[in-house]
Amino acid sequence: MAIEITDRAVDEIKRLMQKEGVDAGGLRVGIKGGGCSGLSYNLGFDTEARRGDKVFERDDVRLFCDLKSYIYLNNTVLDFDSGLMGKGFQFLNPNARNTCGCGESFSV
Repeated sequence: MAIEITDRAVDEIKRLMQKEGVDAGGLRVGIKGGGCSGLSYNLGFDTEARRGDKVFERDDVRLFCDLKSYIYLNNTVLDFDSGLMGKGFQFLNPNARNTCGCGESFSV
């Protein structure tokens, strides 16, 4: 049971961490209420894991997820698309029953 990070997402996270001057820590992923489908994804840099976090690591990139969010994000793949119609970070979430058109919110 995990949250997978694709090679493209790892590369983009590293690029953004360098651009923002984030030397340690990693990316915090979570969910919050809101969006057109009821729940929305939340991303941001964090300096360290918090008590109770699930921590996933790939190629020196750490991903932090609180337990409440992990219930909804378990088995999700975090990807990044930079093509002409790319949407940036994308969550391929098998737990989502409905997803809005923009892909930024979902319901279970």
